Amino acid sequence: MPKTKANGIEMYYEIFGGSGPALVLISGLGYTHWQWHRMVPLLAPYFQVIIYDNRGVGQTEKTAGPYTAALLAADLAGLLDELGFEKAIVMGHSMGGFIAQAFALEYPHKLSKLILCATNFGGPRHVPITPEAMTVLSDVSSDPVTRFKNGLVVSTAPGFAQRQPEIIQEWLEWRLANPVDVDGYRAQMAIGLGLLTEEASFEHKLGQISAPTLILFGAHDKVVPPANAELLAQQVKGSTVHLLADAGHFFPIESPEAAAQAVINFAK
Repeated sequence: MPKTKANGIEMYYEIFGGSGPALVLISGLGYTHWQWHRMVPLLAPYFQVIIYDNRGVGQTEKTAGPYTAALLAADLAGLLDELGFEKAIVMGHSMGGFIAQAFALEYPHKLSKLILCATNFGGPRHVPITPEAMTVLSDVSSDPVTRFKNGLVVSTAPGFAQRQPEIIQEWLEWRLANPVDVDGYRAQMAIGLGLLTEEASFEHKLGQISAPTLILFGAHDKVVPPANAELLAQQVKGSTVHLLADAGHFFPIESPEAAAQAVINFAK
């Protein structure tokens, strides 16, 4: 189980694929590198795929919060330095998209291409979570297993949970084996909360990004509605938007083949 010291903490990582450009995948709120397990085998023939656990989850060190996007971007920069990668394609999902935006702004010399997935730029003008998803994800009245399953239903495309019960079961078993660390989760949640003001948001900073950029969303995302894709594209010069027709928020698990092909088409 490879670990290295980066930005003052011990970080867990894995690398797949022996050739091609470096592609680092940044997980979302409360998720470890497991989030990418269905996409990695599809990407490894084309890239050196780097997956890792963000500060606060999994096997990476859990320091006291709150965290910021800039802090976790510095973690990634340190990790790439330790692993000997001068540049990388950086792909961040949801909260990981906040980290990717911070990385692009703070470390442009380390960025070859950028992929922003199911994320937004913060501030008062992003499109918020839908009321339906908010109702389900904020429910505290049912038991934890029911809450988690209901959360997966609203966070994936309509009918996905019914069509793919074995994936939902695997997902549930993973979470039961890897329960949320409350302190780490709260520390990571502060990343998004810290971007809600006009001043703190990325909206008016994204024009600084010069790297080729892909904005990748599930067309049925209720957690970070796909209207945010066009808002991001308006700020990132020359960026491309790609919507995955049969996916919701968790497209790396729902539609790994379509998502991987979009990444390959863009980044190779």
